[in-house]
Formats: sequence, structure tokens, C-alpha cells
Amino acid sequence: MLKRNFFLLLCLFTGINFVFAQSDISEEKYFEMNKAVETFGSVFKMLHSQYVDEINSGDLVKTAIDAMLAKLDPYTNFYPESDMEDVKLQLLGQYGGIGALIHYQNDAVVISEPYENLPAFKAGLKAGDIILSVDGEKAEGKNVEQIREKLRGQAGTEISLKVDRNGQKIERKFRREEIQLPNLPYFGMLNDNTGYIKLNEFTKQAAENVLQAYKSLKQQGATSLVLDLRGNGGGLLNEAVDLVNIFVDKGQTIVSTKAKDITKNNIFKTTRTATDTKVPIVVLIDGSSASASEIVAGSMQDLDRAVIMGQRSFGKGLVQNILPLVYNAQMKVTVSKYYIPSGRCIQAIDYSHRDKDGNATMIPDSLKTAFKTKGGRTVYDGFGIEPDVSIEPEYASNIAIALITKFVCFDYATKFCRENPTIPAAKDFEISDDIYNDFIKFIKDKDYSYTTTSEKAVDNLLKTAGKEQFSNETIEEIKKLKAKIEQDKKEDIYKFKDEIKTILLSEIVSRYYYQKGRIEALLKFDNEVKQATDLLNNPKEYKKILNK
Repeated sequence: MLKRNFFLLLCLFTGINFVFAQSDISEEKYFEMNKAVETFGSVFKMLHSQYVDEINSGDLVKTAIDAMLAKLDPYTNFYPESDMEDVKLQLLGQYGGIGALIHYQNDAVVISEPYENLPAFKAGLKAGDIILSVDGEKAEGKNVEQIREKLRGQAGTEISLKVDRNGQKIERKFRREEIQLPNLPYFGMLNDNTGYIKLNEFTKQAAENVLQAYKSLKQQGATSLVLDLRGNGGGLLNEAVDLVNIFVDKGQTIVSTKAKDITKNNIFKTTRTATDTKVPIVVLIDGSSASASEIVAGSMQDLDRAVIMGQRSFGKGLVQNILPLVYNAQMKVTVSKYYIPSGRCIQAIDYSHRDKDGNATMIPDSLKTAFKTKGGRTVYDGFGIEPDVSIEPEYASNIAIALITKFVCFDYATKFCRENPTIPAAKDFEISDDIYNDFIKFIKDKDYSYTTTSEKAVDNLLKTAGKEQFSNETIEEIKKLKAKIEQDKKEDIYKFKDEIKTILLSEIVSRYYYQKGRIEALLKFDNEVKQATDLLNNPKEYKKILNK
């Protein structure tokens, strides 16, 4: 094992030397790089021959590589052969497994949600099932990552899963499948003339799925469109270009990439006749919209083809390639930066410069440059995509966060589903006052404790008052204030009733109609979707924003 792993390391560095030899670099740099490689190799060899305890070669190499890459950016990663399922998941939204989300709760791993029509679903597993064993191996004491590793595997292989469902032990034997996560979980009509498409990620077929969804919406009467890219972390660059091509005609530059090696610079243009160059579009983005999402939103903004609405996007203007290494290992390497049609790069963090604590810094405002859209509007580089219409994000209340993170709403949904075999269609189901009152009864003996900002402030005031020797009378008044705040907090379950009802709606509907149903049920409560719809129903304002 020692010889094999040391040979792997030498192969790795021999491969690196080969790349160096082919690159256009100075002799001085070439010498420094080879010196570093030889130094590392000698340290590694010395440790194996002299260190007092046995050393695991693979772990040591992986730790060294990860530490080295951590000095660069968070997107340049090394994947040993054992992590290939993770690579497939990142690139293709695909992996071998059972098709279910899991989480850790009350010292056990629990099924959060089985994906519709995938192995866990077909085997009859349900949200709330507690995993007891996988292939006869007890789950007790294992964390989510360890169980996930057991659930994944080669498509076609058999798996045995034992679960606890409300005290009843259930065992299922079924086969893993190649799981393709849905990149487009929902599309539908918001009203008589406005279509809506939710795209989660830019994996294979993303653009084709959007095209087919849009064609279906047009047949249903859609004359305007909301494209929802909120929470979409990106994916394949070509899918982003192909998606824009649905709405932008042939021959238009959508994105260009610039690398260290100028021979590897690329320009990506639309290659087909567009399906619809006139339909008014609002693209929704937020702080989690990144990479390919920003190519779509940014190019549509630069070409004045859509109104961008929401919050500033993440700001990832870096392009990665997956490159093969020896022994089936792979590396995802940042090879270039991308630039959208106006010429701007929207990368927000400068990983080449670090502060005194070693943290990468944001690109300062002083270095941001103004660019012009096709129609002459001013846009800026260096900090993601700034929306044309900014919407303040809505933040969850303290009680809502507690009810979610402590799985109180999740557990109530499990109970509700057990007691109610069916519910109305997702778009029609509502959390009635009767259901909400039942929920209040359910949580009476549940722990959903939380501390408000006001409580923290009063506690700090009490500590300060004690240190500064305030009078007993003053301290008593502060204690009375704290008691009043605690009493007032008891009303939060009623004060934030509408917000909590929405959380319950999401949890309950997903048990019956899964991800698609969850999205459909929540659309009517989505303020940003409402504002997008209102804008599309106001052609004068829409054109004014785009200077048309």
C-alpha cells in the first residue's frame, strides 16, 4: 500500500511537471515549481521512513492536497476515485442511490423527503421514517454523511432498509437507480397570461426542459414569463447559453471566457434561431443565484432582453473544468473567468488577495467599472448581478426559525399525514384555523425555545448594570422588563401566525405532492412572484425599466 500510494504521489507530480514543461513560463518559475514538488516528495518520503507511528498514505496526500487548494478558491477541488458519485452529482445532478433527502434529528437519521417516482418512493418509504439499519448494519451512532454513503451505490444493486414508522418496524428491499435530480421541478400559469418556470440548477437538459416548459405555457395562453432562478447555484455553462438562445436570436455573444493561456479563451454565442424574441420576461434572482444563473440573468440584462428582479446575485465569475488525474482521481480546477455581453466580469471576491487573517476580500467599490447594456443602461462589474428592480428580502422570525430547525413543523406534518390519507390539490389546500389550533396543541410539550434580540440586549444590560453597580431599584426594573419581554414572546405563536401557517403548508403539501406540490402551493404567498407578475401586467413600466 505504501509503495502504491507513494507511486501515486510521484505520478501526480510527474504529471504536473509535464504540464509545466508545456507551459509558456520562465525558467525561474519552472525551477521554483520543480523545487517545491521535490521538497514535498522528500518530506512525504521522510515521514514514511522516520515517523514513529504508521501513516495512511492516502489520507496524508488528500490532506496535503486539500490544504494546498484551500489557498486558492473554494471551487478548485480534488476528488479521489471514491468521491466520483459527488462529481456526478455536481456536474450532472446525477448519482446512484435511492432518491431521498435525509436529516439528523433526535440522535437518529430520518428521511426528510423521498423524491417522487424514485426508488425510496416506489418502496413505500415516507418522510418521517427513522432509519434503523442499512443492509443489516445498524444506523445507531452514525451521522448523515455516513448513512448517505451507505444509501448511495451502483445503480441496479440491491439495498435493504429497516425503518421505524411511528413505533412500527418496517423493512424494504429494493434496487438503487441512477438518480437524475429534477432541474426543473415546476412550471405553470400564474394567471391567464403569465407563465412561470422554476429552474433549480443548470444540469444536463436544463435548457431543453425550459424550452419544452415554455412551449407548453404558450399553448396555455402565456404572453409573458417569470423565470425563477432564485437559489440556483449554477452548473453547465453551455446549458446557460442554450437557455438564453430560447429568447435571444442566433449569433449573439452570451459569454466569453478568459484564461491564463490565451489560446484557451472562448466565446460562446447563440447558435439557433430563437423560439421567442419578443415575450416580456422577468428573471428572479437572489444572493444564492450563482455562476450559470448569473450568465443567464447578466446576459439578459446586458442585452436588455429581460427585467432582472430580486436581490443582488452571488458574484461567481469563475469557470471550472474537470480534469483527469492518475488512478481515476479528478480535479475541478478554476481555469478562467467569464465575461457577459457588456464586457463585465461579475466575480465579487478576489481570491488572489487576502487580508491579514488569510480571508479573501471583496472587490472594493473603487475598482468597480461602469459598462453599458445594448440599449445604453449603466451596469457595473465586480459584485454579482444587481437587479433592475431590487426587492428587500423577507427574513424569518425567531419563532419560525426555531420551529423549522427543531423539526417541530416537520413532526406535525408527519402526524397530520398519518391522520389524513388525502388532502385537496396543492393549489387549493389551506391551513385552516382548525389545523392551526391543532398545531398549537401539538407543540405544548415540544421544545422550540429561542432567544430574541431583545432578550439578549436586556441580559447584556443586566450584566453591565451589575458591573457598574447600578442601584437595586434600577436592576429590579430591568428584571421586570425582561419578564415582560418573556411574556410578550409567548404571543409569538399568534403574532406570526401567517408565517407559521406558510411553513406548515409547505411541510404538509410536500408529503402528498412532493417538490412540485410544495412550489405550487407556496406561489400564492410569494411576494416577489407577485411583484414580477404586476410588472409584466404593466407594459409601460416594463418598457421604461429597459429604456424601450
